[in-house]
Amino acid sequence: MSTTTFSYDYTSSDQYKYDYDYEDEVCNKTSVRQFGAIFMPVFFSMVVVLSLVGNILVLVILVKYENLRSLTNTFIMNLALSDLLFTTGLPFWAYNHMHHWTLGVPACKIVSFTFYLGFYSSSILLILMTIHRYVAVVSPLSGIVTTTGFYSVVASVLIWLFSALVSSPAFMFAAVNSDICGYVNSYWTLWAIYQQNILFLLTAAVFIFCYSQITWRLLRPTAQRRRTKTIKLIFMLMVVFFVGWVPYNTVINLQSSDYSPSPAADSETGAQDCDQSKRLDYALYVARLFAYSHCCLNPIFYVFVGIKFKNHLKKLLSTWSDNGNNSRRSRLTVTSVTSGDEFSL
Repeated sequence: MSTTTFSYDYTSSDQYKYDYDYEDEVCNKTSVRQFGAIFMPVFFSMVVVLSLVGNILVLVILVKYENLRSLTNTFIMNLALSDLLFTTGLPFWAYNHMHHWTLGVPACKIVSFTFYLGFYSSSILLILMTIHRYVAVVSPLSGIVTTTGFYSVVASVLIWLFSALVSSPAFMFAAVNSDICGYVNSYWTLWAIYQQNILFLLTAAVFIFCYSQITWRLLRPTAQRRRTKTIKLIFMLMVVFFVGWVPYNTVINLQSSDYSPSPAADSETGAQDCDQSKRLDYALYVARLFAYSHCCLNPIFYVFVGIKFKNHLKKLLSTWSDNGNNSRRSRLTVTSVTSGDEFSL
C-alpha cells in the first residue's frame, strides 16, 4: 500500500529520463524538489511526533494493564511496534529531501529495510486483525477468537519473518545514486511499486468483504444495542483506508511508466511528458500526506476507540498526573522546611 520516499522520487541517473543528465535539456524539476524539501520535513515532523506519542502509549497500556498472551493484544502490540519502525524511517527521508543522502550506503540499506519492515508488518497485521474481527462476529466461540499463549507467539514470529522476507530486497538492492538513497536499478523499483499495489488490492479486498459482512450482521434486529456506534467506526475505517491509499497507489502506479524503457521523443512530446511527470510528483507529495499518516491514526482507530482502552488511558494519565502533583508537593515541602516554614503545600 505504500512505498518509501526514496523509491519514487529519485533513481539513478542512467534510468530516470528527466532529472539528472537531461535536466537542463528536457525537464527541469528544481521547483518540485524545492517543494519537497520544504513540505515533506514539516509533514514528517508532525507525523513522527503523533505516532511516537500514540504508539508508545499503546505499548505502555498493554504492558501495564492488559494480558499480553491474548491474540488480540498480541496483534495490537505488534501493530504499535511496526508503526514505530515505520516512523523511524521518516526523519531520514525528510533529511534525504533536504540535504540528499550523506549517511553512506550501509545506513541507506538499514533505513530502507527498517522502513519497509515496519510498513509490511503493519499492513499484514491490519489484514489479520480485520479477519480476526470478522471471525469474532461470525463465530464468536471459535478457537481463533480465544487463542492465547503459545499460538500468539507463533503468530507474531510468522508475521515478522514474512515481513522481513518481503522487505529483504530493500536491504539487498538499496544503494546511493546521485546522492539519493534508492534502488540500484529500475527493475527493483518497479518490483517495489507492483508489490505495494498487490498488497493494497489484497488489503482492500479483505476490508470490503469482512467489514461488509460484519455490517450486514449488525443490521439484524437481534444485534446488540451498540451496533450504531460499531457501524460508524467501520465506516470511518473504510473511509480513512481508501482516502489514504487509493490516491497513493494510483499515483505510484502511473509513475511506474517512468521506469520502463521508452523510445526517444521529440521536443513537444518531451515537454508534455515533463509536465505530466511534474504533476505526478506534486500529486505524490499530497497523496503521501494521507498514506503515511496511518502510523499515527492506527492507535486511534484500532486501540483507543474501545471503551476498555479509553479507561486504561484515563487511568494512566491520572496516575502520571498524581505522580507529578506528588512530586511537586514533595519539592515544595522540602523548600518550605529549608526556608523555615513548617507547613506543606
